Amino acid sequence: MDTVALTFDDGPYPETTPALLSALEGTRATFFLWGEHAAAHPDLVRAIAAAGHAIGNHTWTHPHLTTLPEAARDQEIRRTQDLLTRLTGLRPVLFRPPYGDTDASVGRLLAAHGLTEVLWSVDTRDWAGCSADEIVAAARKVQPGGVVLMHEGRPATLDAVPRILAALTVRGLRPGPVRG
Repeated sequence: MDTVALTFDDGPYPETTPALLSALEGTRATFFLWGEHAAAHPDLVRAIAAAGHAIGNHTWTHPHLTTLPEAARDQEIRRTQDLLTRLTGLRPVLFRPPYGDTDASVGRLLAAHGLTEVLWSVDTRDWAGCSADEIVAAARKVQPGGVVLMHEGRPATLDAVPRILAALTVRGLRPGPVRG
C-alpha cells in the first residue's frame, strides 16, 4: 500500500491538540512544533510523542528564516531542538521552515544540526481560513509518497481529518508520518 505523510504545523494548542490526537484515531502523523508553543504546553508535546507521532522542529518564534542573520537562525533551531529533546527524550531529525521560507544557507544550517528539511506536495490552505470541505478537497489531490500540509489550532482542520483519513483509505493510500 502506498503511503502519504500527514503533517501538522504550529502546535501544540490546548484548544485543539487533544481533539486532533483523537481525530487521528491512532493514525500516526508528523507534528512540526513551534518552540514557544511547546514551551508553554510541555504536557501536550509529551502527549503527541506518547501517541507515537513523529515530532519535528518548526523554529522557536516562527520567523521568515531567510530574513534573519545566521546566528539568529541558529538560535531559532537550536533552542527548539534542545526543548523538544528535553521534553520527549528524542532529538528531532525533521525540520519544516515556517512559510516554506528556505534557501541554501538555511539548508547548510539544518545539515549542521542533523536535520532533514521537509516541505509539502499539497497545501490544504487551512491556514488561510479554508472550510473543512475545502481542506478535504485539497488533500484529495495528494499522490502516493506525497506530503499534506495542515495546521494545528484550526477547527476546520479538526473537522476535515476524519474525512481525509477515510478518503485516503478508499484510494488505497496509507496515511502516516514523514520518514526521516
